[in-house]
Amino acid sequence: MEGLANQLKRGISRQFSTGSLRRSFSRQFSRQSSLDPRRNNLRFSFGRQSSLDPIRRSPLHGHDELSVPENLDATMHLLFLACRGDVKGVEDLLNEGIDVNSIDLDGRTALHIAACEGHVEVVKLLLSRRANIDARDRWGSTACADAKYYGNVEVYNILKARGAKAPKTTRKTPMTVANPREIPEYELNPLELQVRKSDGITKGMFQVAKWNGTKVAVKILEKDRSADPESINAFKHELTLLEKVRHPNVIQFVGAVTQNLPMMIVAEYHSKGDLASYLLKKGRLSPSKVLRFGLDIARCMDRSFVIRGINYLHECKPDPIIHCDLKPKNILLDNGGLLKVAGFGLIRVSNISPDKAKLAPGTLIDHSNVYMAPEIYNDEIFDRSVDAYSFGVILYEMLEGLQPFHPKTPEEAVKLMCLEKKRPPFKIKVRSYPPDLKELIDECWHSEPVVRPTFSEIITRLDKVCCNCSKQGWWKDTFKLPWYGSLALNL
Repeated sequence: MEGLANQLKRGISRQFSTGSLRRSFSRQFSRQSSLDPRRNNLRFSFGRQSSLDPIRRSPLHGHDELSVPENLDATMHLLFLACRGDVKGVEDLLNEGIDVNSIDLDGRTALHIAACEGHVEVVKLLLSRRANIDARDRWGSTACADAKYYGNVEVYNILKARGAKAPKTTRKTPMTVANPREIPEYELNPLELQVRKSDGITKGMFQVAKWNGTKVAVKILEKDRSADPESINAFKHELTLLEKVRHPNVIQFVGAVTQNLPMMIVAEYHSKGDLASYLLKKGRLSPSKVLRFGLDIARCMDRSFVIRGINYLHECKPDPIIHCDLKPKNILLDNGGLLKVAGFGLIRVSNISPDKAKLAPGTLIDHSNVYMAPEIYNDEIFDRSVDAYSFGVILYEMLEGLQPFHPKTPEEAVKLMCLEKKRPPFKIKVRSYPPDLKELIDECWHSEPVVRPTFSEIITRLDKVCCNCSKQGWWKDTFKLPWYGSLALNL
């Protein structure tokens, strides 16, 4: 009895109608551990579980004779009484104002529970109070499906007479698992996503949506592309990388929909848009902002943050992640003005060795991408230095306010840089920026990959530029930044 009471006290509900769910900002994009089907040992198990619950938790015996534990959450109290078949108790709670459609962490209502247990009178009472007959739990099961599964014919007929429909088997996706226990931890319920039109997100990539009240960016794989092997492989590749990457300067992966159509990837939303739009609006940036933005980008590529317990991108083990498409459109601004790198996995590569790769067969090359390294443009074997090349071009654009060789077309600029090995001139005055910064750019976009610095070296050199400028009195207020001290400690 005491053990059950403790379990019930831990059962935190999501009673949206009374606003009982409160989450701090830091947890908005994290999956709640209580929603992980592998961690349900502390959750209260009702006598019979959802018909689609992949984990068959053992029914509790003798629960009809148990008294209600003290300090029980209102929603769990309602579900507990529905499980016992206590019609009077359920009625009293509803009369007190408890929402008849309150749900627990599994998305289950009192109607789900009563249908599982076959409590006809409780079901009738809940229906008289306008219980949602089509409410689905986290696995997609309805009260009607639960009643049918457990052979509660009378309850099933009552629900059917009210218009309830047992969920039809949905069309299988290419990532459908055979065993429900194998459903990925990141899997989201598509019914929790409210997709809206694109707003501040690059069209054709992500759409704005709301997930449990929080704005997110959703990338949708159209249903007609779910049968295309290339599209599916690209989707899986991007999903694998996003799931793997966790870093303050990398766009945060929220979850994905892989067991239902359409399949979706969900990431954090940034209302400030991308760096490309920012540069188009602002033009040339001050050298101080270039340094700060440059460090934001470089930090997510560098292994110095392995000290914090994470291996990212170029230092991921056993296989480093080469972005291959680092450009302003794939760099987002957060509300604090910091940059976050996105767009991983958009270009598929074939690994030749742990440090070498080549574009996957059939991959189309964008000949207007001025940030693309010559090795990729010429479809040659490349390494992680292609990202350093892109980084150099981005630094140049932030300093100059224009793309290389403007006003020539991007296609012409790419040919000059990748085929003729030419580099654009610096038009701003040399005294307007530290000479070391120009030297770094020249090395980053060097035609020979071996000359290009690693991102660990890039951070060290950018940090050195910051120190020198501070000592010499350049940009007095530039380097009084919250991350500066912690950055120095990690180098």
